[in-house]
Amino acid sequence: MHIEFRHLRTIKAIHDAGGVARAAEQLNITQSALSHQVKGLEDQAGVELFARRSKPLKLSAAGMKLLRLAERILPEIEAVQDEFAGLVSGKSGRLHIAIECHACFEWLFPVLEKFRHAWPDVDVDIRPGLAFGALPALQKETVDLVISSDPEDLPGVGFTPLFDYEPVFVAAANHPLASKPFVEAEDFRNETLITYPVERARLDVFTELLAPARVEPHGVRQVELTAVILLLVASGRGVAVLPDWVLREVRYHSDYITRPLTAQGVTKRLYAATRSEDTTMPYMSHFLRLCRTEPMKLQRGGV
Repeated sequence: MHIEFRHLRTIKAIHDAGGVARAAEQLNITQSALSHQVKGLEDQAGVELFARRSKPLKLSAAGMKLLRLAERILPEIEAVQDEFAGLVSGKSGRLHIAIECHACFEWLFPVLEKFRHAWPDVDVDIRPGLAFGALPALQKETVDLVISSDPEDLPGVGFTPLFDYEPVFVAAANHPLASKPFVEAEDFRNETLITYPVERARLDVFTELLAPARVEPHGVRQVELTAVILLLVASGRGVAVLPDWVLREVRYHSDYITRPLTAQGVTKRLYAATRSEDTTMPYMSHFLRLCRTEPMKLQRGGV
Protein backbone atom coordinates (compact mmCIF):
# COMPACT_ATOMS: atom_id res chain seq x y z
CA MET A 1 0.00 0.00 0.00
CA HIS A 2 1.43 3.35 -1.10
CA ILE A 3 0.30 6.23 1.14
CA GLU A 4 1.22 9.81 0.24
CA PHE A 5 0.94 12.94 2.35
CA ARG A 6 -1.93 14.11 0.13
CA HIS A 7 -3.87 10.97 1.08
CA LEU A 8 -3.50 11.78 4.76
CA ARG A 9 -4.54 15.38 4.16
CA THR A 10 -7.59 14.13 2.21
CA ILE A 11 -8.72 11.78 4.98
CA LYS A 12 -8.39 14.49 7.61
CA ALA A 13 -10.11 17.14 5.46
CA ILE A 14 -13.13 14.92 4.75
CA HIS A 15 -13.39 13.97 8.41
CA ASP A 16 -13.13 17.59 9.58
CA ALA A 17 -15.51 18.92 6.91
CA GLY A 18 -18.05 16.10 7.24
CA GLY A 19 -18.31 15.55 3.49
CA VAL A 20 -16.46 15.38 0.18
CA ALA A 21 -17.85 18.61 -1.24
CA ARG A 22 -16.67 20.82 1.62
CA ALA A 23 -13.34 18.99 1.85
CA ALA A 24 -12.73 19.51 -1.88
CA GLU A 25 -13.37 23.22 -1.42
CA GLN A 26 -10.91 23.37 1.49
CA LEU A 27 -8.26 21.49 -0.48
CA ASN A 28 -8.91 23.60 -3.57
CA ILE A 29 -9.57 20.63 -5.88
CA THR A 30 -12.70 19.41 -7.64
CA GLN A 31 -15.11 17.07 -5.89
CA SER A 32 -14.69 14.43 -8.58
CA ALA A 33 -10.90 14.53 -8.26
CA LEU A 34 -11.18 14.09 -4.50
CA SER A 35 -13.62 11.21 -4.85
CA HIS A 36 -11.30 9.56 -7.38
CA GLN A 37 -8.39 9.94 -4.95
CA VAL A 38 -10.37 8.30 -2.14
CA LYS A 39 -11.47 5.45 -4.45
CA GLY A 40 -7.86 4.83 -5.49
CA LEU A 41 -6.73 4.72 -1.88
CA GLU A 42 -9.51 2.28 -0.97
CA ASP A 43 -8.54 0.08 -3.90
CA GLN A 44 -4.97 -0.03 -2.59
CA ALA A 45 -6.07 -0.75 0.98
CA GLY A 46 -8.69 -3.31 -0.05
CA VAL A 47 -11.17 -1.88 2.46
CA GLU A 48 -13.66 0.98 2.59
CA LEU A 49 -12.41 4.04 4.42
CA PHE A 50 -15.81 5.71 4.83
CA ALA A 51 -19.26 4.55 5.92
CA ARG A 52 -21.00 6.14 2.94
CA ARG A 53 -24.56 5.61 4.14
CA SER A 54 -24.00 7.89 7.13
CA LYS A 55 -24.71 11.60 7.10
CA PRO A 56 -22.50 13.43 7.71
CA LEU A 57 -19.91 11.15 6.11
CA LYS A 58 -18.05 9.16 8.74
CA LEU A 59 -14.83 7.21 8.69
CA SER A 60 -14.84 3.45 8.92
CA ALA A 61 -12.62 1.63 11.42
CA ALA A 62 -9.90 1.44 8.75
CA GLY A 63 -10.38 5.12 7.95
CA MET A 64 -9.97 6.00 11.62
CA LYS A 65 -6.57 4.32 11.61
CA LEU A 66 -5.48 6.54 8.73
CA LEU A 67 -6.92 9.58 10.52
CA ARG A 68 -4.81 8.82 13.62
CA LEU A 69 -1.79 8.47 11.35
CA ALA A 70 -2.59 11.81 9.69
CA GLU A 71 -3.03 13.56 13.05
CA ARG A 72 0.39 12.29 14.14
CA ILE A 73 2.39 12.83 10.95
CA LEU A 74 0.96 15.98 9.34
CA PRO A 75 1.89 18.34 12.23
CA GLU A 76 5.47 17.03 12.08
CA ILE A 77 5.59 17.62 8.32
CA GLU A 78 4.25 21.14 8.78
CA ALA A 79 6.84 21.83 11.46
CA VAL A 80 9.64 20.71 9.13
CA GLN A 81 8.22 22.85 6.32
CA ASP A 82 8.14 25.86 8.64
CA GLU A 83 11.73 25.17 9.68
CA PHE A 84 12.87 24.93 6.07
CA ALA A 85 11.00 28.13 5.25
CA GLY A 86 12.81 29.80 8.14
CA LEU A 87 16.15 28.60 6.80
CA VAL A 88 15.36 29.92 3.32
CA SER A 89 14.28 33.30 4.70
CA GLY A 90 17.26 33.43 7.09
CA LYS A 91 15.08 33.60 10.20
CA SER A 92 16.30 30.30 11.66
CA GLY A 93 19.43 28.20 11.54
CA ARG A 94 22.35 27.04 13.64
CA LEU A 95 25.12 29.07 15.24
CA HIS A 96 27.57 26.83 17.05
CA ILE A 97 30.54 28.87 18.22
CA ALA A 98 34.07 27.78 19.05
CA ILE A 99 36.29 30.14 21.04
CA GLU A 100 40.08 30.20 20.82
CA CYS A 101 40.16 33.12 23.26
CA HIS A 102 39.78 32.14 26.90
CA ALA A 103 38.75 35.60 28.09
CA CYS A 104 36.20 36.16 25.30
CA PHE A 105 33.36 34.90 27.45
CA GLU A 106 33.50 38.29 29.19
CA TRP A 107 32.07 40.06 26.12
CA LEU A 108 30.46 37.14 24.28
CA PHE A 109 27.66 36.56 26.80
CA PRO A 110 26.30 40.12 26.48
CA VAL A 111 26.42 39.68 22.69
CA LEU A 112 24.49 36.42 22.88
CA GLU A 113 21.92 37.96 25.21
CA LYS A 114 21.07 40.58 22.60
CA PHE A 115 21.26 38.06 19.76
CA ARG A 116 18.76 35.62 21.28
CA HIS A 117 16.10 38.31 21.53
CA ALA A 118 16.52 39.19 17.85
CA TRP A 119 16.83 35.60 16.56
CA PRO A 120 14.92 33.25 18.90
CA ASP A 121 14.73 30.50 16.26
CA VAL A 122 18.49 30.19 15.80
CA ASP A 123 20.06 27.27 17.69
CA VAL A 124 23.07 28.69 19.59
CA ASP A 125 25.78 26.67 21.31
CA ILE A 126 29.29 27.45 22.55
CA ARG A 127 32.29 25.14 22.52
CA PRO A 128 35.67 26.18 23.91
CA GLY A 129 37.94 25.81 20.90
CA LEU A 130 40.97 25.10 23.05
CA ALA A 131 40.32 21.37 23.40
CA PHE A 132 39.98 20.60 19.68
CA GLY A 133 40.93 21.96 16.27
CA ALA A 134 38.39 24.77 15.94
CA LEU A 135 39.18 25.83 12.37
CA PRO A 136 39.19 22.26 10.98
CA ALA A 137 35.87 21.77 12.80
CA LEU A 138 34.57 24.88 11.01
CA GLN A 139 35.55 23.43 7.64
CA LYS A 140 33.87 20.14 8.52
CA GLU A 141 30.70 22.06 9.57
CA THR A 142 30.93 20.80 13.16
CA VAL A 143 30.88 24.44 14.27
CA ASP A 144 29.71 27.55 12.41
CA LEU A 145 31.88 30.35 13.77
CA VAL A 146 35.29 30.54 15.43
CA ILE A 147 36.51 33.49 17.53
CA SER A 148 40.26 33.79 16.96
CA SER A 149 43.10 36.30 16.97
CA ASP A 150 45.12 34.27 14.46
CA PRO A 151 43.66 34.47 10.93
CA GLU A 152 44.77 31.82 8.45
CA ASP A 153 44.48 31.40 4.70
CA LEU A 154 41.99 28.54 4.50
CA PRO A 155 39.88 27.55 1.49
CA GLY A 156 36.20 28.30 1.98
CA VAL A 157 36.79 30.24 5.21
CA GLY A 158 36.61 34.00 5.69
CA PHE A 159 37.92 36.01 8.65
CA THR A 160 35.82 39.04 9.57
CA PRO A 161 37.65 41.64 11.69
CA LEU A 162 35.75 42.33 14.92
CA PHE A 163 37.68 44.82 17.05
CA ASP A 164 41.13 45.74 18.28
CA TYR A 165 42.15 45.27 21.87
CA GLU A 166 45.16 45.88 24.07
CA PRO A 167 46.83 43.19 26.20
CA VAL A 168 47.47 44.97 29.51
CA PHE A 169 49.81 44.22 32.39
CA VAL A 170 48.12 44.03 35.80
CA ALA A 171 49.73 43.73 39.23
CA ALA A 172 49.01 44.52 42.87
CA ALA A 173 49.01 48.23 43.72
CA ASN A 174 52.11 47.86 45.91
CA HIS A 175 54.08 45.90 43.32
CA PRO A 176 57.60 47.28 42.56
CA LEU A 177 56.69 47.64 38.87
CA ALA A 178 53.97 50.13 39.81
CA SER A 179 56.58 52.88 39.59
CA LYS A 180 57.14 52.24 35.88
CA PRO A 181 54.99 53.87 33.16
CA PHE A 182 55.09 50.63 31.12
CA VAL A 183 56.56 47.13 31.40
CA GLU A 184 59.00 45.32 29.12
CA ALA A 185 59.95 41.70 28.60
CA GLU A 186 62.87 41.90 31.04
CA ASP A 187 60.49 42.91 33.83
CA PHE A 188 59.01 39.39 33.82
CA ARG A 189 62.24 37.51 34.58
CA ASN A 190 61.68 37.63 38.33
CA GLU A 191 57.89 37.38 38.25
CA THR A 192 55.36 34.59 38.56
CA LEU A 193 53.13 35.01 35.53
CA ILE A 194 49.51 33.91 36.07
CA THR A 195 47.83 32.81 32.85
CA TYR A 196 44.86 30.88 31.56
CA PRO A 197 45.47 27.12 31.16
CA VAL A 198 46.23 27.23 27.44
CA GLU A 199 49.32 26.69 25.33
CA ARG A 200 51.73 29.60 25.09
CA ALA A 201 51.07 30.06 21.39
CA ARG A 202 47.61 31.33 22.33
CA LEU A 203 48.76 33.80 24.99
CA ASP A 204 49.51 37.36 23.86
CA VAL A 205 52.11 37.95 26.54
CA PHE A 206 54.24 35.16 25.08
CA THR A 207 53.60 35.67 21.37
CA GLU A 208 53.88 39.47 21.40
CA LEU A 209 56.45 40.10 24.13
CA LEU A 210 58.31 37.29 25.88
CA ALA A 211 58.99 34.85 23.03
CA PRO A 212 60.47 37.50 20.66
CA ALA A 213 62.71 38.76 23.49
CA ARG A 214 63.58 35.18 24.56
CA VAL A 215 62.60 35.95 28.13
CA GLU A 216 61.28 33.28 30.48
CA PRO A 217 59.32 34.31 33.59
CA HIS A 218 60.49 33.07 36.96
CA GLY A 219 57.37 30.91 37.10
CA VAL A 220 54.08 30.33 35.32
CA ARG A 221 50.87 29.53 37.19
CA GLN A 222 47.79 28.50 35.24
CA VAL A 223 44.33 29.45 36.50
CA GLU A 224 40.99 28.77 34.83
CA LEU A 225 38.89 31.73 35.98
CA THR A 226 39.53 35.43 35.38
CA ALA A 227 38.16 36.33 38.83
CA VAL A 228 40.65 33.96 40.47
CA ILE A 229 43.54 35.39 38.43
CA LEU A 230 42.67 38.87 39.65
CA LEU A 231 42.31 37.64 43.22
CA LEU A 232 45.80 36.11 43.12
CA VAL A 233 47.25 39.26 41.54
CA ALA A 234 45.72 41.47 44.25
CA SER A 235 47.19 39.13 46.88
CA GLY A 236 50.68 39.58 45.45
CA ARG A 237 50.94 35.96 44.24
CA GLY A 238 51.95 36.99 40.74
CA VAL A 239 51.26 39.28 37.80
CA ALA A 240 49.11 38.83 34.70
CA VAL A 241 48.51 40.16 31.20
CA LEU A 242 44.84 40.31 30.27
CA PRO A 243 42.77 41.91 27.48
CA ASP A 244 41.61 45.44 28.16
CA TRP A 245 37.92 44.44 28.19
CA VAL A 246 38.62 42.20 31.21
CA LEU A 247 40.30 45.05 33.08
CA ARG A 248 37.61 47.71 32.47
CA GLU A 249 36.83 47.94 36.22
CA VAL A 250 40.24 46.94 37.57
CA ARG A 251 41.82 50.08 36.10
CA TYR A 252 39.96 52.14 38.71
CA HIS A 253 40.36 49.73 41.64
CA SER A 254 42.78 50.71 44.38
CA ASP A 255 44.06 47.14 44.76
CA TYR A 256 45.57 47.04 41.25
CA ILE A 257 47.79 48.90 38.82
CA THR A 258 47.64 48.44 35.06
CA ARG A 259 50.41 49.27 32.60
CA PRO A 260 50.87 48.95 28.83
CA LEU A 261 53.25 46.39 27.38
CA THR A 262 56.25 48.38 26.06
CA ALA A 263 56.36 52.13 25.56
CA GLN A 264 54.28 51.90 22.38
CA GLY A 265 51.77 49.43 23.78
CA VAL A 266 50.58 46.29 22.00
CA THR A 267 47.46 46.08 19.88
CA LYS A 268 45.81 42.86 18.74
CA ARG A 269 42.74 42.17 16.63
CA LEU A 270 40.01 39.60 17.08
CA TYR A 271 38.37 37.90 14.12
CA ALA A 272 35.31 35.78 13.50
CA ALA A 273 36.00 32.90 11.13
CA THR A 274 33.00 31.61 9.19
CA ARG A 275 32.41 29.52 6.12
CA SER A 276 32.34 31.94 3.19
CA GLU A 277 28.83 30.99 2.09
CA ASP A 278 27.45 31.62 5.62
CA THR A 279 28.90 35.07 6.24
CA THR A 280 26.09 37.00 4.53
CA MET A 281 23.22 35.04 6.08
CA PRO A 282 20.95 37.55 7.90
CA TYR A 283 21.39 36.15 11.41
CA MET A 284 25.13 35.66 10.90
CA SER A 285 25.54 39.24 9.67
CA HIS A 286 23.65 40.53 12.71
CA PHE A 287 25.76 38.43 15.08
CA LEU A 288 28.95 39.79 13.52
CA ARG A 289 27.66 43.35 13.90
CA LEU A 290 26.97 42.74 17.59
CA CYS A 291 30.47 41.29 18.00
CA ARG A 292 31.91 44.50 16.57
CA THR A 293 29.92 46.90 18.74
CA GLU A 294 29.12 45.32 22.13
CA PRO A 295 32.74 44.61 23.23
CA MET A 296 33.57 48.29 22.62
CA LYS A 297 31.18 49.17 25.44
CA LEU A 298 33.13 46.93 27.80
CA GLN A 299 36.41 48.48 26.70
CA ARG A 300 34.95 51.92 27.50
CA GLY A 301 33.84 50.71 30.92
CA GLY A 302 30.27 49.74 30.08
CA VAL A 303 29.27 53.08 28.56
